[in-house]
Amino acid sequence: MNQPADSRSTYGPSRVLLATLATEQDIFTLRRRAKSLAEAIGLDSRDQVRLATAVSELGRDLLRPAAMTAVFTLHPAPAALEVVLSWTDDRVPSEESLNAVTRLLPETRHRPAAAGGRVEIAYPLPAAVLDPARIRDILHAEAPVSAIEDLRAQTQDLLASLQEAHAQRDELERLNEELTETNAGVMALYAELTVEHKEVVERYAEEHELALALQRTFLPTTLPDVPGVELAVRYLPATSTTEIGGDFYEAVQSPHGLLLAVGDVVGHSLKAATVMGELRHALRAYTAEGHPPHVLLERLDNLLHLHRPGWTATVCIILVEPGNRRVRIANAGHLPPLVVTADGSATYLERHGPLLGLNLNRPEAIAYDIAPGSRLLMITDGLIETRTSDLRDRLRLLSEVTAGGPPAPEALCDTLIERFGEQAEDDIIVFAALLHPAEAPPDQHLQHVQHVQHEKYEPGSSR
Repeated sequence: MNQPADSRSTYGPSRVLLATLATEQDIFTLRRRAKSLAEAIGLDSRDQVRLATAVSELGRDLLRPAAMTAVFTLHPAPAALEVVLSWTDDRVPSEESLNAVTRLLPETRHRPAAAGGRVEIAYPLPAAVLDPARIRDILHAEAPVSAIEDLRAQTQDLLASLQEAHAQRDELERLNEELTETNAGVMALYAELTVEHKEVVERYAEEHELALALQRTFLPTTLPDVPGVELAVRYLPATSTTEIGGDFYEAVQSPHGLLLAVGDVVGHSLKAATVMGELRHALRAYTAEGHPPHVLLERLDNLLHLHRPGWTATVCIILVEPGNRRVRIANAGHLPPLVVTADGSATYLERHGPLLGLNLNRPEAIAYDIAPGSRLLMITDGLIETRTSDLRDRLRLLSEVTAGGPPAPEALCDTLIERFGEQAEDDIIVFAALLHPAEAPPDQHLQHVQHVQHEKYEPGSSR
């Protein structure tokens, strides 16, 4: 039955076993040699039996008076063992046999041909195997055995497989009993929770509303009334999150102009809201000292790094200089502000620095000239970020909607909330400003303010 294997280079595919199959004894021998080969290339005992059983099952099913051949070839990259049974007459494997083998070795394919056919089995190997020449030597060194010994070895493999199957069945029965007991316990707990469900939901709703109310106390209640500047803001808590976030905004007069800011403390928790409140109050205090925007960010970064280690935040600051014709911007990792001119041209001011809390160097603020009638827009990421869309596409869409939207900040905020804010997954802040030229002393502090409401927005509601 067995013929000498070829001596091709071990660097390419190498045939390690060739068998001619014409009798039942040939099938017995094929099974034994296949198992020995599987052992030589390092397969465990279970996989050895799987491979041997697969080739012997196909051999018995396809056995005819005319001989067929079985070729075992090792492939180096990727490492795999290929087994090919081929014949030249009209025999075909039965569907039952082919299905049984495929269950054992999924990479099994029947290739019919005009004259004959073949069955190919590909068995991926976990790593590089021994030198093919060495494997051939191991196979040739096997002592010949009788048909009785082959049958006895096959019977032992079958008994071992049956014992393993029985052990798996017993384990499955034990697990099923545990699962039944667990399900009974879960159903009992579910029934108990159902009774208390209404009370728990009501208690959670009350606590969540209290947390949101606390968060709103950290936000401004008024906006400055500045000559030549119209301001509007919307704050919406997320509709789906179970925790409050760290989004904030600020509008305050400084010795060098009107300062506008939007930020977001990373995270959702009462602690995040507390850190947000600390940052906002610190920003107001540092602004009163007359620092430029990038120095304000340096101070906030140092404060967060020293007193809230591990916390980070994004903040964008816009300083509108007196006269409303120029702005200076410093950005700590926040979404860029958008400028829309009176003719509808929209541009993101994309100057960036690192997040707050990392204690890194920061670039100086950048000055931009602002055309009369321009709009400024700052947002937090909850307005546009979704799990299924690209942020760049959403920024592009925001730019288009803003450019085509109403110039009045109040109406623009409503438009953006209606377009982007439904079922928000995160807190939302939309902060809009409309700038007209104005003459005002650089150091004049403003006394007039407009009231800001922080309520859950509903389209069509009045403010």
